[in-house]
Amino acid sequence: MEMLLNYINSGLSVVIPFVVLLGILIFVHELGHFLVARWCGVRVEVFSLGFGKKILKYKKGDTTYALSIVPLGGYVKMFGEQPGENISEEDKKVSFTHKTVWQRIAVVLAGPLMNFFFAILVLGIVALVGEDAKMPVLGDINPKSAAYEAGFRSGDKVISINDKQIATWEEIQKTLSLKHEQDLHLDVVVQHQGSQEQSKISVVAKAEPNPNILSSFNYVANVDGLTAMSAGTTVGVIANSPLYALGLRTGDSIVGINGTKIAYWRDLESTLAKMNSKDTLTLEVMGKREGDKTDKPITVTMAPLESMKSFSLSALGLESSELYLSKVMDNSPAKAAGIKEGDRLVAINSVTLNKWDDVIANIKSFDGKNPVDIKVLREGQNVDLKITPKMTTQMTAAGSEEKRYTIGIAPVVNLALPDTLVVRTNNPLEAVVRGTEKTWDFTVMTVMSFVRLFEAKISPKNIGGVLSIGQAAGETYKMGITPFLQMMAIISVNLFILNLLPIPVLDGGHLVFYVIEVVKGAPLSLRKMEIAQQVGMALLMSLMVFALFNDFTRLFGL
Repeated sequence: MEMLLNYINSGLSVVIPFVVLLGILIFVHELGHFLVARWCGVRVEVFSLGFGKKILKYKKGDTTYALSIVPLGGYVKMFGEQPGENISEEDKKVSFTHKTVWQRIAVVLAGPLMNFFFAILVLGIVALVGEDAKMPVLGDINPKSAAYEAGFRSGDKVISINDKQIATWEEIQKTLSLKHEQDLHLDVVVQHQGSQEQSKISVVAKAEPNPNILSSFNYVANVDGLTAMSAGTTVGVIANSPLYALGLRTGDSIVGINGTKIAYWRDLESTLAKMNSKDTLTLEVMGKREGDKTDKPITVTMAPLESMKSFSLSALGLESSELYLSKVMDNSPAKAAGIKEGDRLVAINSVTLNKWDDVIANIKSFDGKNPVDIKVLREGQNVDLKITPKMTTQMTAAGSEEKRYTIGIAPVVNLALPDTLVVRTNNPLEAVVRGTEKTWDFTVMTVMSFVRLFEAKISPKNIGGVLSIGQAAGETYKMGITPFLQMMAIISVNLFILNLLPIPVLDGGHLVFYVIEVVKGAPLSLRKMEIAQQVGMALLMSLMVFALFNDFTRLFGL
């Protein structure tokens, strides 16, 4: 019974946000058609949310307002919208087909435009409520990188770039975005971590291809080693070490040392280095234990050890967790070779591993012939295994597909969440401006996603349907009102673009018919429009089936 209730609650947590989100967006879209149709003098017979059998209806004037049983769309039925209908001279003045071509264009265009303007409204509300944004704080700067040589340090806060004030990491990215391939001289004012003083760093950023293929900017100005990413405090614990004996386990995250809060791996190292081994060591830890569904705080206290000269990660038996395995996939080469969850990767073909990128690079270089020698550390003992990687298709961060050799393992991830701040405005006009800018950004991203899809730079497996929308609605609803509103705005922008595609049965297809009518001076023949509608319906249904197939594949790991 408890399991059944959990399934019901889980389903409702997705269904309710989905119905609310989709219902509002459909209402907004159809309201656009309805209002402009009425403004143009067209008689609207039905305004329905949903398709199929009407479960609620109310008639006022000429219009029946209805709520229908299938909540995956909606429609506005206008009098005389089907070409070829026999309409009396008296009724032609309220017939959609007998309105001027420009009035018909206005009615059809109103639906998508309402979605666009609604996104501006929603994102304007978000600007007033406040949204989390990544702070302009640098992550782990490699001491051997050009960024370090220029003077950048881990934890630096960027104050300005070329005299332009910087408030968020997004503003840094926009400042460094380039339309053309050209190096960019940067004067960057930073505030070092733990200091109030500011310093100016002058550096030349090299133009590189933009890794964000959904951006309209082809290049970015990059300083090698400049990053927002920082290693977190998730640890790998060597078996038989002092802290292992006290209960610390691989995958635990250290969040405090003797009352000092710890957020990054670099802080963990520096804090331990300042401590005296004669002191008692108390660690605040977040971790899961058998039977726990969520992380719980744990306190680990270690008394001074005479044999320990100083506190250090190696002396305590701690290291980054990224070479420890969190998962070994079923039916994978790793599973067949005997690799287990919790194993620590040591070497591949006698090459010592230092980070997860080393693992990927070594497996990718497999020659397809001889098995790979892998050494793992398991319960304090080295275990030598042989494994034959297999060619698989992997989805990259950019959304494209890449064929490479894999063995079916995943690490215990050790990445810190970025520092965030709440960005908001109290000025309604500024909120509208912010909403317009964000809506335009989402519009560009959506258009570019279609462009990259046709260029085969994005896999068609990224196309999602109603299940993906439902999942996104449920997840963002759990996160809070701001993420939910942002998701609503993004989907509204997608509806704006999708409905303008020149596919018959969509608004964009009707607009194509009317543009042809403007050019020819006469509408297309009824037969040609019927054929186009049939082709368009076939294309639309095929796309919906494909999107639904992708949804099931993602959700159920098919």
